[in-house]
Amino acid sequence: MPTHDDQEAQPPYREFASRREGMIFAMDGGLWLHRHVWRGRPMAHLVSTDRDRLLAYGARVGLSAERLQHKPLKDPRTGQVREAWHWDLGGPFLPAP
Repeated sequence: MPTHDDQEAQPPYREFASRREGMIFAMDGGLWLHRHVWRGRPMAHLVSTDRDRLLAYGARVGLSAERLQHKPLKDPRTGQVREAWHWDLGGPFLPAP
């Protein structure tokens, strides 16, 4: 059974090798960290349908709530467009791999 210290050491987000699996996780309210390169620089999107959970993460790491971006996304299981949000994470806000 995980201890409280184990839970604290785990990041509040998950990464997936499969974009589809990450999207499903985000559609279920999880925080999906999707790494990519933009204009030659490493960055990531932290994506979820749970806006409050994203805002809580942002508050913990020092992101201004005004930077949270709304972008409806298609649920890969149903094809229906769902409300979703993401943070653009780069520079000091990009978690280490």
